[in-house]
Amino acid sequence: MRTRPEFPEADPPGAAGAEPPARAERPGETRLKEASHELQSLGAALAELSDERLAGLGLPEPLLDALQAYRRIRSHEARRRQMQLIGKLMRGADVDAARRAVDERRLGRAQDSLALHQAERWRAELIADDEAATRFASAHPGTDTQRLRTLVRNARKDAALQPEQRSGRAFRELFQFVRENEGTDA
Repeated sequence: MRTRPEFPEADPPGAAGAEPPARAERPGETRLKEASHELQSLGAALAELSDERLAGLGLPEPLLDALQAYRRIRSHEARRRQMQLIGKLMRGADVDAARRAVDERRLGRAQDSLALHQAERWRAELIADDEAATRFASAHPGTDTQRLRTLVRNARKDAALQPEQRSGRAFRELFQFVRENEGTDA
């Protein structure tokens, strides 16, 4: 008859009153890689910020040095390795301020793009519709309506010409006028 070897166990698994061993909850390898790639993407966005803006974020000195070195590197493979270093350095840094700075920059670009599209819509509407000048003037108090009507008239004359005879100057002047007057609202 075989005997069971004796091992120094406090309680055998499954015994009454015994709790299963506590397993340390660690993120899986996939989650760690995703987090690393996220930090590298954030690092790439930080590298596009100015030195003054970076200095105001309170990032650690080694991270700032790594970001500046990344800007100087031209080799693709060297840039990739440097970005991995930046991602590693960012693990120990407080990245909330960095995320806010990147988000503010992206939001600013989106607002600029939206303002350009709005000015283009106004220009097209002003050229197409006689009543648009009145609507623009009421939507933007303080607009020089006489100058606006002159610019619209010149843009319409230019549009009536053959394509090879158009200068485009009237369109640009009207667009610039609309942009300037849109910026004075708020």
